[in-house]
Amino acid sequence: RSDYLSVHRASLWGPLKELWENVEGAIWRKQPESVHLLDLQLKKHKPYFLSLFKNPPKSAEQREKVRKASTEGISIQGQQGSRLLPEQLLAEAFILSDLFDLGELAALELLLAGEHQQPHFPGLTRGLVAILLYWDGKRCVANSLRSLIQSRHGKTFTLDLSADLVNLTTRFTDELMAQGLTKQILNLVSDISVTREFERLQKERGLGNEKHRKEVSDLIKECRQSLAECLFAWTCQSPLSKDDTLSLIGHLETVTAEADGSLDSVNLALVMALLYCLDVSFLEQGTEDRDGMCAQPLLTEKQYVSAVHNRLVEGQAWKLPSLQAVVRLTWALSLRALSQLPQGAALVEFTEADEVLADQALLGGVFLFLTEGILGSEGFHQEEFYTRRLHALITDFLALMPMKVKQLRNRADEDARLIHMALQMGSEPPSSLRKDLEHLMILIGEFYSKDPFGLELALEFWCPTESLQHTSLTGSFLGVALQRPPHKQVVLSKFVRQMGDLLPATLYIPYLRMLKGLANGPQSSHYCFSLLKTNGAPHGENLQGGVSGSPVSWEHLFHSLMLYHENLRRDVPSADSTQYRHPPIRGITQRELDGLTAFLQLLTTIVTWSENARLALCEHPQWTPVVVMLGLLQCSIQPVLKAQLLHALAAFGKSPEIAASLWQSLEYTQILQTVKAPGQRQAAGIEVELNEIESSCEEYPLTRAFCHLISTLVESSLPVNLGAGLRPPGFQPYLAFLRDAVFLPFPTRAYRRPAEKWEVAEAVLEVFHKLLRDYEPQPADFLQETVELQGEQVPAHKPPGHSLMFHLLNDSPTLSLCLSLLEEGVCQLDTYAPFPGKKQLESAVLHCLSLLDLALQKEVVFMDLLRESQASLLVSPLEQLLQGVSAQSRRADHIINIARYLYHSSSNPEAAYLSAKILRHIARYPNIQTRLVGDFTHDQAVSDKLMAGFVECLDNDEAQEGVEKADEKCVARIRHEMQIHILNLLITSLELKGPNLALYLLGYEVKKPVSSTNLQDPGVLGCPRSCLHAILSLLQRGSERRSGPILTQQAPHLAELCYQVIYQLCACSDTSGPTMRYLRTSQDFLFSHLKHLPFILPGNEIAALNQMSWLMKTAAIELRVTSLNRQRSHTQRLLNLLLDDQPHMQHADGEMGMDDESKSVSSFLHFDTVSKVRRKLLSVLDAIDFSQEVPEQLQLDFFERTQIEQVISNCEHVNEQGHTVCNVKLLHRVLVAEVNALQGMAAIGQRPLLMEEVNSILQQVVERNRVRCSLSAKRHALQSWRSLVETILTACPTELIPPDQRQLIIRDLLLDLHDKVLYRDAAVELMPVVAGAVFTLTAHLSQSVLSEQQQGAGLEGGSSSGFASIANSALHLILRKLLDFILCTGGGFQRLRAHLYGSLLYYLQIAQKPEEPDTLQTGMSMWERLTAPEDGFSKLQRENLAIIESYGTALMEVVCRDACDGHEIGRMLALAVLDRVLSIDRQSQWLVYLCNSGYLRVLVESLRQDDVALQTLLMPQPPLLKPLYIYESKMALLTRVAKTAQGAVELLCCGLVAQLTECRVFHMLPENESFRVFGQRDPSGFIPSPLERYRQILLPTLRLLQVILTSTTTHHQQGAAQVLQWLIVHSDTIQSILRSQDVSMGSLQELSLLTAIISKTALPGALDLGQEINSAAVLEFQGHIGRFQRQCLSLLVRLAGTERARYLKQIEESVAPGDAAEKREEMEVAMQQICANIMEYCQTLLLLSSAEAQFTLCLFSPSASEPTDMAVPSVSRVPSLGLVLLLLKNSATEFFRYHDSHRQSLGKLQRLEQLAPEELKELCQGLVSGSGGVEKIPSVQRSVLAKRRLVQLVNNRAKLLALCSYIIETCLFVIWRHLEYYLLYCTPSDPKDSLLPGYRGKPSLFLALNFKTLVSQQDLEQLQNDVANSFTEPLQRKLLEVEGLYSKTHSRHTFIQALTRRIRGLVRHAKS
Repeated sequence: RSDYLSVHRASLWGPLKELWENVEGAIWRKQPESVHLLDLQLKKHKPYFLSLFKNPPKSAEQREKVRKASTEGISIQGQQGSRLLPEQLLAEAFILSDLFDLGELAALELLLAGEHQQPHFPGLTRGLVAILLYWDGKRCVANSLRSLIQSRHGKTFTLDLSADLVNLTTRFTDELMAQGLTKQILNLVSDISVTREFERLQKERGLGNEKHRKEVSDLIKECRQSLAECLFAWTCQSPLSKDDTLSLIGHLETVTAEADGSLDSVNLALVMALLYCLDVSFLEQGTEDRDGMCAQPLLTEKQYVSAVHNRLVEGQAWKLPSLQAVVRLTWALSLRALSQLPQGAALVEFTEADEVLADQALLGGVFLFLTEGILGSEGFHQEEFYTRRLHALITDFLALMPMKVKQLRNRADEDARLIHMALQMGSEPPSSLRKDLEHLMILIGEFYSKDPFGLELALEFWCPTESLQHTSLTGSFLGVALQRPPHKQVVLSKFVRQMGDLLPATLYIPYLRMLKGLANGPQSSHYCFSLLKTNGAPHGENLQGGVSGSPVSWEHLFHSLMLYHENLRRDVPSADSTQYRHPPIRGITQRELDGLTAFLQLLTTIVTWSENARLALCEHPQWTPVVVMLGLLQCSIQPVLKAQLLHALAAFGKSPEIAASLWQSLEYTQILQTVKAPGQRQAAGIEVELNEIESSCEEYPLTRAFCHLISTLVESSLPVNLGAGLRPPGFQPYLAFLRDAVFLPFPTRAYRRPAEKWEVAEAVLEVFHKLLRDYEPQPADFLQETVELQGEQVPAHKPPGHSLMFHLLNDSPTLSLCLSLLEEGVCQLDTYAPFPGKKQLESAVLHCLSLLDLALQKEVVFMDLLRESQASLLVSPLEQLLQGVSAQSRRADHIINIARYLYHSSSNPEAAYLSAKILRHIARYPNIQTRLVGDFTHDQAVSDKLMAGFVECLDNDEAQEGVEKADEKCVARIRHEMQIHILNLLITSLELKGPNLALYLLGYEVKKPVSSTNLQDPGVLGCPRSCLHAILSLLQRGSERRSGPILTQQAPHLAELCYQVIYQLCACSDTSGPTMRYLRTSQDFLFSHLKHLPFILPGNEIAALNQMSWLMKTAAIELRVTSLNRQRSHTQRLLNLLLDDQPHMQHADGEMGMDDESKSVSSFLHFDTVSKVRRKLLSVLDAIDFSQEVPEQLQLDFFERTQIEQVISNCEHVNEQGHTVCNVKLLHRVLVAEVNALQGMAAIGQRPLLMEEVNSILQQVVERNRVRCSLSAKRHALQSWRSLVETILTACPTELIPPDQRQLIIRDLLLDLHDKVLYRDAAVELMPVVAGAVFTLTAHLSQSVLSEQQQGAGLEGGSSSGFASIANSALHLILRKLLDFILCTGGGFQRLRAHLYGSLLYYLQIAQKPEEPDTLQTGMSMWERLTAPEDGFSKLQRENLAIIESYGTALMEVVCRDACDGHEIGRMLALAVLDRVLSIDRQSQWLVYLCNSGYLRVLVESLRQDDVALQTLLMPQPPLLKPLYIYESKMALLTRVAKTAQGAVELLCCGLVAQLTECRVFHMLPENESFRVFGQRDPSGFIPSPLERYRQILLPTLRLLQVILTSTTTHHQQGAAQVLQWLIVHSDTIQSILRSQDVSMGSLQELSLLTAIISKTALPGALDLGQEINSAAVLEFQGHIGRFQRQCLSLLVRLAGTERARYLKQIEESVAPGDAAEKREEMEVAMQQICANIMEYCQTLLLLSSAEAQFTLCLFSPSASEPTDMAVPSVSRVPSLGLVLLLLKNSATEFFRYHDSHRQSLGKLQRLEQLAPEELKELCQGLVSGSGGVEKIPSVQRSVLAKRRLVQLVNNRAKLLALCSYIIETCLFVIWRHLEYYLLYCTPSDPKDSLLPGYRGKPSLFLALNFKTLVSQQDLEQLQNDVANSFTEPLQRKLLEVEGLYSKTHSRHTFIQALTRRIRGLVRHAKS
């Protein structure tokens, strides 16, 4: 050990601390597996016990080594190399070494440990801390030794420990004892003394501030005390050897008493040890342990007895002769007891001497010393076994030596006669009288009057003779009553009775005092009452003789009181007489006074304990004690006696029924004058006594007693109408007296006993506290009420609580006195010195703090009521008054003074608790927080002290949660509550903006920006220990063990709040950075806690769930932050912890205990057989129990259930955690008030039953509250779990979880979630959270499968395992559970189902085939397609559908219902689900159901309601867009339905087109320009402009109409006619769209859809519907159709001819550079589509007009010149054929451009892997908007995106190629038909004949004749030339090439060839 220095654990402190923790854990906490640890520790530390308190010796070698440490360095355990230490440190080490005479290295270690522990002791240097550690080490050894000895097997007590442990400690301590432990202990007790140690420390400046001095002295005292108690505990259990017993006696011979004659607690322990040594009582106790007890040396060793006997009889005189007397008496009694046992025969020579010894003891004044020296010692009442031993001593003396007792009584009678004679003769009584019996009685009285352990030992003095009559009282005696009581009890009870017979006057008072002691206890008091009752035999009037009845009886005593009253009443002076102040001389003598006082004290004791005695005495007709005592109070007697009378009255007042009448009597007797008689000059009553008599005597017994009386009465009952009739009724005068005459002047009065000052303060503050505690502000308190008094109205008094509140909410003297008292209190505590009245001062401080706390609690209600009542009271909130300036210090330090009590939490836990509670109330106000931070940090010393106070409270080890409620004031519990309040204070503050208290207390910057904080471990860079460190150390305890953090199990609620504080710090943006850095780097906090999830706490699941919630939320933040900062290792580590399903081979801290080799071997051998373990995330989910038992309905007999439910709901409020719960206390008050309001005898009889029912209601409500909290905790935990899962799936880098793992994890999570939620008892309240989680998980599953397919090259055939890494079977299972979940939600929960529909959509998306590139290769033949194997997608889709259909109509019903009605989002998603299912439903089962069940009709008819909503959408201001989205979803579904022929027919039958025709919204086309100028564009760009909104309404309708036209093959005519009807009704709108010059995506889409519809409907034959229509209508129809045709052609002119260039340019410009390239491509397609549609229209018109060319209808004028010359195309002009030629040429050139682009993209797609990064980037740019977007995308994603972009490009080009080829074909056809007509059949006309100038009039397109008449020969020739020039060879070659490249792969592969040939032929033919 000389080689290494241990820094953190100095050998004199660290190991000893650990030893004590282990001993404590094993013996007191009974921790599991502690026996083994303890065994190891004891073996290791045995030397410490053998050489108790011995320090390692100094040595020259060590000294040298330490001296060189500053130059050569010194090696330190656990660190490489040696470390140089500063000179200063070494110098201190030598000082310490000399001071305690210990080895230099040990001293150095202590100093280094002191340096390390310094943060725990703010304000001390390392040297001072080292001194504390030195003594703390000693204390640990002493305490460990004491605990080990206490746990031994023995005769007196047992600690209920396991046999192993008891054997271990017994064996170990026996070994120590054999090595001479007793002598060591006795030497140490003599050697160590606080004063000597302090002198040495003082000399070396080893003492710091007051606190340090107190701590050192406490440690030294505790060491001595523990050592002495080691011997005491030993002798309790087993005897000492002969030599040890003699050493102990030898030590006691030298003991001296304290100044007041009592023993100090160390010597008391040693005396008691000796008394237990000489104890033989256990021998009589039965035989069960007899074998173990035979080893008692007293019985077996003769020499033991003789040695002790000789030492006690012949030994020298002791320094304390009376202590010797005690020991002698004990020995005499032991001998007497022995002589009565069979074993005592051998010891007869000694047992004879018992009489002599007893006489010697009596001469030594044994009873007096027992009273003063032993009972008077402060440590006596703290140990139960001291009291038991003394009880045995007293009772043994009375029982074993009855003759001695008789002797004492005889002597006392003799003495009484002598005194009586002396009095008669008038001489002095003799001085040599002994008072042994008197002392014995006083000892008995004193001893039994205190019973701190509630043992009621005095019961042994009472023989239960009449127990059978009073069954209720003496329940515990019922069984024994019939047997004969034990002999000892009979003797003792006889002693009590006989002593009272013929009592001599001298013993009267001691006897009463003895009875008072013996009456202390609920049963004893009853026996004493009976004794006094039976003593009072009937007697004559003449009491002077005193013979007739015993003087100690109620009869005698009350009779005397009445006589005194009679006599003194005559002397009461009139109110005005002046001699009132000098009471008459003939009053009560001192002896009488003492006697009366003793009697009143006895009365008070009996009445306090026994309610029966109270009622019996009070109702006794002759005695009327209350009346007599109140009467005496009015007489002039000494204040002391009056005080005693008041105390007796207070005892009576404990019964509410007596209290009520007592109030009235009190008011009537005017003890406190409340009514002034008219003309009376001065006050009377108690006020005078206080101000004149008590003040001049400087003693205040009467005032204190009066306060006590009022305090008791206030608790029992507060009468409202007190004093009615004579004054305004109420308590006000009493309150005013207490406040103005007692409380406010108390600091300035003079006190003979300094302690009395605080006693007065405590007494009066107690009354205030009770009044305020029971006050609830009511609206009536604020109304100004009046009462009638002697004919005039006077204002009524308010309730006393109201008045107190008013004084506390104003800057009143009361408040400032309370605050200055708090300041004085904390200053006194800071001195750490005892002073008179300390206890009372502390109590007064508690009352003051309670007053402030109550005022803060009630002020909100109080001020609200005050505001509502509009009364003229002025009040300020207390928290603002507390910021006022203090009169004493002239600073605003009230709140600081309150906070300073936290610094004293170790000595004053209750004050600290209240202080924390008050601070927490104040912390709710943000404006106060900022000021507080300023006040707290203003003075560095104060700031450090406050911080230390908060930290000390949190660090406290003694706090315990959930200690039984029985002990309301249990210290451990108060400490725990205090911690809870501090944490709540932090939580509340953290929610407010900084700087706030929490930031200061948790160690963040309050002067600089919070985020700049750099958190460190305490002590690093001068960082003090803050609350954050305290919280972390609380949580970290035990987190390295397998059982997990201790706090979560021992104090679940506290742990929950700790986790919450940490979560808040991580969640708040300012504190998040520093906190997470600190937790990650220096604490590894999250990992070490998450590995212990889930926390299972049977019996406290709510707290466990909340702990996990906060921890998971924090983990989610950590995962997100580490992912963002790219700290992959951290993220990976947490993910592995949460998701792994492989067991970790070794535990984190190697607790498995295997050697490394065996570990690796075993892992090698069991490589494959490793069983899976549950994933951490899943086991957390398991810990959330979804079922929730609900309390059953109330069963009520008396109350009305509905009313009770109403009352309960009225009492509900939102508690701190945000749960709505019922306030049980309030409910209790309401119900009890209701019961009390019942009148009449019946009600009184039923009261117990009623109260029972009230109780059951309250229990039910408590249960309900618990259920609510439990549900909300479960919801909270689920939400946190969900956010953690979602964070893992969304925020963490995807590559950290490989896709196959990812899918399996999602699968497990989904299946488990569903299993839990589908469990039949699952609570409905948890479903929404689950549904949300299911939605996210399914989304991620779908995404994961899709991305896996994209990265793998599609599905390789139909692989058997299914589809991706997740097997098909798993997917089916998920689908089934999802559908079950949808069905189990039933009718309600539509919002919840919205999530599930979303999940279903994501799920179905998995089986959707991805887009494939259109390669333009010849497809397979139809046969090949039919016989090809089914691919994975179709297979999965087929199986999905089978599963969905297996659910039948139930599922259809739910989805359809949701689609038609309910919440908007739910409807949209239900519509989407229908759409999706219909798309895969090949058998059309769903479609059939939709149609047959009428849901389809409902959907169609709902379009009318949508119309109204959609019209509002076109207002300029941005409205709600909900109707638009629903409309779009609905139209999408209808379009899906219309895609099948059957569906389209159904839709027509439902009148779909008719409904659309009636929609008015289509008429509301917004003006194109207006929205740019006036319209308010939504700045975010989210809400589209009115025009865009209009298009969103129009386009779906157009698509739907187009689909209907395409699908209706059989009913085509009917469909087309309806659609044409729609076109005609909305023709204005349509024409303005067709005329529109706008080039935008939207307008091009509109045009392409419109032209498509027009081309299919606006045909001449559309009207031949068979029925007759009047000609006007026909004409109108024809007009419309003609107009549509003209507009289409003019549109073609614009697009293909004149404005083509402008269009293309605008398309280029309109695509913003940031936008994706898709937009431009789509616009190109739209343009080509419009041209194709119009050409198709032309073709259809040509074909319809006639199959023969000569009757054809001409659409184009016979001019083949290109139409570029026309600047403004006008509708009136007929377009020329040249337009078509131009279109043909352009299309041909574009075809080749598109073809090349298509080929390149295909090539790139095939060699995607080899593409250069730049190309990839460029391709991605097409899909990602924004410039920097591509940079952030990981490379894997990039290739996926590039592939998607290429497929898109290929398919876009393919579409364009198809359109171009179609346009080329139709153009050729149109040209051919026109040329054929013009060149072959047309007869030219001569222009002169024409009436019309030229053919440029408006020809009707229906009548081709116009053309025919207006075409001249010249035109035709020109046409022929132009066509020949345009239709050149190269063009024809191009066209044939098009056919070769494209049309070959399609069906029409010679069409172009044929037409080209014909046109060529026509041109040539005409020429020829």
